[in-house]
Amino acid sequence: MAQLLREYYELCEGGVCQDFLTEAEKREIRESNGMYITGKFQEGGVINGNKRKYPPDVLKKEVGRYKNLVNDRRALGELDHPDSSIINLVNVSHMVVDIWMEGNSVMGKCKVLDTPSGQILRSLVTAGVKIGISSRGMGSVHESAGETIVEDDFQLICFDIVSEPSTPNAFLSLSESKLMNEQVANNNKIINLMDSILER
Repeated sequence: MAQLLREYYELCEGGVCQDFLTEAEKREIRESNGMYITGKFQEGGVINGNKRKYPPDVLKKEVGRYKNLVNDRRALGELDHPDSSIINLVNVSHMVVDIWMEGNSVMGKCKVLDTPSGQILRSLVTAGVKIGISSRGMGSVHESAGETIVEDDFQLICFDIVSEPSTPNAFLSLSESKLMNEQVANNNKIINLMDSILER
């Protein structure tokens, strides 16, 4: 019988995110104070903090399906983790703008939206609050050799931003947007210095 499955993962292992931003996203951050969150969304083939194991093939199938929502700009997530299989638009804080598999890891990128919940998320991240990510989906499970295995009827609903992840160290540190703004500021100083030298 299908049930609501919610899982929590860290976005950036050890708080260090790779640069997954496109040039257009970097420009958005620089020019209009955009914010993106990137990193690991979920892990297949391991027992997670909720004592469930997602077979990698199940996650690969769902990532492929979820990409359609991403491409249609409908891959929304909420701030906090409701006990519902329906995304409540009033609580939407972010939109997944990219998702892919990297080995058995589900990787992704979220744009923080300018909604009331998105503004709260932005404030929390800017203040340095540790933020986790959690998958929400429907599916069946079965027991095998003492493990709870998620079956291939699993359907990913969304990824929510949460405060209390079940996975140890499953937190996001302020990363891409702040680091990008610092890098842009440093680059602008260099460009201004070069301009002043060339004008002489």
